[in-house]
Amino acid sequence: MNKIISLKGLLIVFLISVCVSSCKAQHLEDTRILVFSKTAEWHHESIPAGNKALIKLGEENKILVDTTTASSFFNEDNLRKYAAVVFLNTTGDVLNDEQEEAFMQYIQSGGGFVGIHGASDTEHDWEWYGELVGGYFKNHPDIQEAVLHVVDKKHPSTEMLPNNWVRTDEWYNFRNLNKEVNLLITIDEESYNGGENNKLHPMAWYHSFDGGRAFYTALGHSEEAFSEPLFLEHLLGGINYAIGE
Repeated sequence: MNKIISLKGLLIVFLISVCVSSCKAQHLEDTRILVFSKTAEWHHESIPAGNKALIKLGEENKILVDTTTASSFFNEDNLRKYAAVVFLNTTGDVLNDEQEEAFMQYIQSGGGFVGIHGASDTEHDWEWYGELVGGYFKNHPDIQEAVLHVVDKKHPSTEMLPNNWVRTDEWYNFRNLNKEVNLLITIDEESYNGGENNKLHPMAWYHSFDGGRAFYTALGHSEEAFSEPLFLEHLLGGINYAIGE
């Protein structure tokens, strides 16, 4: 009798172990992200460094990362695998009509979006995308140092940043800014030459949009940016917001 009870106990322990392993595996699947870096116009030389940095961030934070330049990834069956989609320095018209529809349905179903730098220089003729990102790239002055002001320290992408963050980047001016977004970081136009968005010139923001979550940062032009610890923490916080954590 004791042997039978013992065998039952071992079986229960085994089944619990299998269940835990299965749940862990499922959790990893739930935190898979897609990093998309197709360019139809300007090609940022920092894209390989960005992919490498995002893969490393994923490994360190139990997020599986797939990288691609193939717009064919944008179909309903494939997109449902991802907790968030990252547009890494994409430019120009990168999706066809069917792929745009699949991406819209993905966001409307609760998907997450992260736009990095050139993501705002993408799909200029697709109004929905511009509202998702939060604005479109207009132009930029020469790369130079400037002062950023962190205006919201409660967000996971900014809680680690100094109130006044001095760094060098390619500072975008924007058009068609979505007034419904929540500002995270602004740039002090008096600290550099070439700003055109006046006192509240946004550089990073987030918002709920059309059923999903969107985070955008205008930072990340250069290869060097993707080795900056603070910038990488900023990105990780944005990704965590987009995937709902």
